[in-house]
Amino acid sequence: MSLYFEDVEVGARFTTASHVITEADIADFCRLTRDRHPLHTDEAYARQAGFDGIIAHGLYGLALMEGLKTELQLYEDSSIASLGWNHVRFVHPMVVGDEVHVEMEFTAKRESRTRPAGVITETVWLLFPDRSPAISAEHVSLIRKRN
Repeated sequence: MSLYFEDVEVGARFTTASHVITEADIADFCRLTRDRHPLHTDEAYARQAGFDGIIAHGLYGLALMEGLKTELQLYEDSSIASLGWNHVRFVHPMVVGDEVHVEMEFTAKRESRTRPAGVITETVWLLFPDRSPAISAEHVSLIRKRN
């Protein structure tokens, strides 16, 4: 399925598959970003800071949100660009073993002012199984029109 601008219905919601955060996920993100802060690498340090163990980077969670959404294949043929993330809030830390999934809702759409495309806005949540949020954000994208 590929949604084009005309197909987007404000209020429509989608839910992704879940993902369990692993120590390897956190280590890989440390390596890729060069952010090796002890909160993400040293369990004793993280526990002393009040966490249940090493925590995942907030930006890892944001990237995971986009990856889980991509697995829905909503924009396989229609995506042009991400225009940015707004109102990002890291609500609750994620530790090794936490299971999360994404729920998203289309909240706005408008025609592009500069090209034959549309701008869509999604409210996106990275949620634990009890539906409490790890991260909440708004994502704005540019997608193709059908014609």
